[in-house]
Amino acid sequence: MEDDVLIQISNRIKDKRREKNITVQELAIRANVSKGLISQIENSRTIPSLVVLIDIIKALEIDMNVFFKDIHSGDGNSPLIVRRKADYEHFEKEHAEGFHYQRIFTQSIKSSTVDIVILELQPDAHRPQVETEAYEYKYVLSGTIEYQFGEKSYTLAEGDSMLFDGRIPHTPKNTGTTKACMLVVYFFEAKA
Repeated sequence: MEDDVLIQISNRIKDKRREKNITVQELAIRANVSKGLISQIENSRTIPSLVVLIDIIKALEIDMNVFFKDIHSGDGNSPLIVRRKADYEHFEKEHAEGFHYQRIFTQSIKSSTVDIVILELQPDAHRPQVETEAYEYKYVLSGTIEYQFGEKSYTLAEGDSMLFDGRIPHTPKNTGTTKACMLVVYFFEAKA
């Protein structure tokens, strides 16, 4: 499956860091950026500037040509994109237990990126509130999910949906006794 170039870069940074047995903190120090920024980049929550990306690649001690080898984008000519369930890619985000993400597809659209994901939450799933540099659309496929924004919370049942600015700290919680599932669409704005 051909993912968006930015998702491929995020995954490559995480993979190379792990291959070299470097912690997020160590990479942040080497690249002279914050640990939080490295985490956001690796988890596809933000897009690094070119200067930051180059600093991270240098900090990983990888030749630029080697780093970018085999990173490609689709031809973008097809108006129809079909992804079969077997092609969905499992991936991890921040340290969170009981969260199972599957990327359905990622596609650049007129200098912006749309990332579509299925998120399964176990009843005991938990993580701190996070921020994403994207607008987020959530559609509950099954179960009951409580979304927390700071001190406020909203309960969503199967078939309910929401759209919000991901820069507001947030986290979901499965309030049921069985797995809950939702469709998540991230809309990353083009950066000038």
